[in-house]
Amino acid sequence: MEKLNLTQEWDKVFPKSDKVDHKKVTFHNRYGITLAADMYTPRGAESKLPAIAVSGPFGAVKEQSSGLYAQKMAELGFLTIAFDPSYTGESGGTPRYVASPDINTEDFCAAVDFLSVQENVDSERIGIIGICGWGGMAINAAAIDTRIKATAAMTMYDMTRVNANGYFDSEDSEQARFEKRKALNQAAEMADIAFLIRPAAFWRSWDYCAAVLLFIEDEKLARIFQTCCSGWKL
Repeated sequence: MEKLNLTQEWDKVFPKSDKVDHKKVTFHNRYGITLAADMYTPRGAESKLPAIAVSGPFGAVKEQSSGLYAQKMAELGFLTIAFDPSYTGESGGTPRYVASPDINTEDFCAAVDFLSVQENVDSERIGIIGICGWGGMAINAAAIDTRIKATAAMTMYDMTRVNANGYFDSEDSEQARFEKRKALNQAAEMADIAFLIRPAAFWRSWDYCAAVLLFIEDEKLARIFQTCCSGWKL
């Protein structure tokens, strides 16, 4: 298994709570990828605790909002972990900054694996929280993993509907959907050509996204694509 180089000092974008204990932990998913997580435990807790695994938003890391959610839920009495998904942050996996619905759904199940064997966790009271794009991953995991007893998806809009029909159903026609897919296919093809010319620029997903934007002629589509990729700068 891949050995991770974990930062030990407090490196979050939010203040550390004096009501919880914090430590770094690692676990593996069934694809053999090592995941890094921050564990938050209510200070002074002695009995078995309900537990929650938190991840997201898409492209973000555990030092950001997922960690804040996890710390707050620990203040409320839950043992929590905020984890970096595969290929992201301190977690393992190559190439970096890859998104895979099946692997990322498995990441949540692997987090439940980890929580369920902790001595201070009640394995019958495990839940998950998915933020933004990871709300869908959380729902996927809950649909297949009966150990998950509660699920919260903190999402700002219905991504499936937006992809199908556009913002506010502005592309709710067969022709509009065809034109959008055609433009995305063309942009992806041109980005692949750019990758062959300058592969070093594509180590980060944002560089790929920037190259795609160069070849999207439709201003509205380019704006939507840029919004979707904005988290990849992190």
